Amino acid sequence: MKSLNRDYYNKAFSHIYVEETVRAHPRTKAVLERFPDAVQIPIHHYKDVFCRKKQDVALQEKRPALILAAKEGRLIYEGAPVCQSFGNEYFYYTSCVMNCVYNCEYCYLKGMYPSGNIVIFVNLEDTFAELEGILQKHPVYLCVSYDTDLMALEDLTGFVESWLGFVRSHAGIRIEIRTKCGRTDLWDRLKPDENAIFSFTLSPERIRRECEHGTASLEGRLRCAARAMEHGFPVRLCFDPIIYCPDWRTQYDAMLDQVRKQIDMEKVWDVSVGSFRISQDYMKKLRRSQKDSAVVQFPFVNEKGVYHYPDRLMNEMEQHVVSRICEWMPEEKIFRWRE
Repeated sequence: MKSLNRDYYNKAFSHIYVEETVRAHPRTKAVLERFPDAVQIPIHHYKDVFCRKKQDVALQEKRPALILAAKEGRLIYEGAPVCQSFGNEYFYYTSCVMNCVYNCEYCYLKGMYPSGNIVIFVNLEDTFAELEGILQKHPVYLCVSYDTDLMALEDLTGFVESWLGFVRSHAGIRIEIRTKCGRTDLWDRLKPDENAIFSFTLSPERIRRECEHGTASLEGRLRCAARAMEHGFPVRLCFDPIIYCPDWRTQYDAMLDQVRKQIDMEKVWDVSVGSFRISQDYMKKLRRSQKDSAVVQFPFVNEKGVYHYPDRLMNEMEQHVVSRICEWMPEEKIFRWRE
């Protein structure tokens, strides 16, 4: 996938809402300079737009508005049970952007947010300050790209570069930046650090084409991951979520064969494996908005408030993927999600 360029942004963000308190913020000014033709609308608080009732989320996702705001209150959160901690005791996440330029049918964001618009919290320095306080108590493993794809938005926000700068200047912090992006141009602009892991979510091309709208192809993601490793960036491969389809074994075998051809598995930091899972609250909303999605409407099992595939199918799919990967790398480098 090519860089999301200025033409794309201007098409997507024809209307920009700006909180009054961040109007003079340097990041606000930098973003607005990219859109000289956009309609700028001053607002008191981002929730006045983002959380209003009766929004047409599907329409908004086609041409989202952009909202520039300040994140208030708590900025760093404990990691959710449905996410992998990779053995880290102090597992956290943060959201400096809400919503994504990609449109994956099964994405939990569709069940979590009432809007298809994108919010950028420009006050990243406040997140850094809160994180510094936590680091004085103990080390931190922090996921910074769960509620968006920061790689895809880097031209607009510069947040990836900012996070890398924070990691280089602080001890005890390791971050994960997860992506479905295929941008290879960024590696020439960014400086690698062993405490900043870039995690590539990988799906069979059929699943990608039918369910992960707007994302980079499997080949594009693998090319991006390979280029990242060439530049010295730690790379994690995430076969998570595994998505069921009638010929899932054929599709995932073909994907794994392609991974083996394009990626030097000896250089991969580690691997994540897990099948689709989502909280019951998010699933309820997700099914309302994705009525025609075979992936979302599958008859999942609800166990302790988490929807997942029936145990037999879940274990069969996950174990098959794990067993294939074990042909190329030590099992201790493969993390399989467990609640």
